[in-house]
Amino acid sequence: MSNQTPRTAVVTGAARGIGAAVARRLAADGMAVAVLDLDEAAAKPVADEIVAAGGRALAIGADVADEAAVTAAIDRVVAELGAPTVLVNNAGILRDNLLFKMTVDDWDAVMGVHLRGAFLCSRAVQRHMIEQGWGRIVSLSSTSALGNRGQANYAAAKAGLQGFTKTLALELGKFGVTANAVAPGFIETDMTAATAERMGVPFEDFKKVVIAQIPVARAGTPDDIAHTVSFLASEGAGFVSGQVLYVAGGPRD
Repeated sequence: MSNQTPRTAVVTGAARGIGAAVARRLAADGMAVAVLDLDEAAAKPVADEIVAAGGRALAIGADVADEAAVTAAIDRVVAELGAPTVLVNNAGILRDNLLFKMTVDDWDAVMGVHLRGAFLCSRAVQRHMIEQGWGRIVSLSSTSALGNRGQANYAAAKAGLQGFTKTLALELGKFGVTANAVAPGFIETDMTAATAERMGVPFEDFKKVVIAQIPVARAGTPDDIAHTVSFLASEGAGFVSGQVLYVAGGPRD
């Protein structure tokens, strides 16, 4: 980042997994990073690690589905790190079940975090991006957006993020703001381990079955996604907008 303008990034769901890897990567790129998660105490170790490595970071606890909490969180970022011009909408939860077993609460909880959360966070930061004449919004979709058994809520939310992303690209492009989505395939995280547990399959066995179908013959890691987000959040990605990039170890439909 030596030849780039210093930036402030907000990464949601950043206490662990993909979000934590993205926060570390953007900090390594020279950005100040707000490590946002539901529990501030859980986000603090990631922020402390960034600071210990010589970066600037702030742990923030906020429910991304809560309008007032998001507003307060972004106000704190502005006050302590500076106006955010990079947002990574990564916060997500699982409430997997087959349709006939899925409750309204299961549906609403997933929609609230994934879709409402991305909307609230994007709306809160866009004015800062417009004021700066520069911005990057990257939202985490999934290969599940193409459909996945037992994930009607999650698949619908992740597909919705793709439409949301394309609309933001159309609305915000003239202000120097790009919007893109990253759709990970199988990534080794606590969330995918939870999926295996839901299916009643040992995680190692689950991985073997999935990896057998991946052209590069390995599972993805959070760092694979972090490097992709790093590019989309960079100065050099200014002509890339409204795209959904599948990071799945091979082609997807």
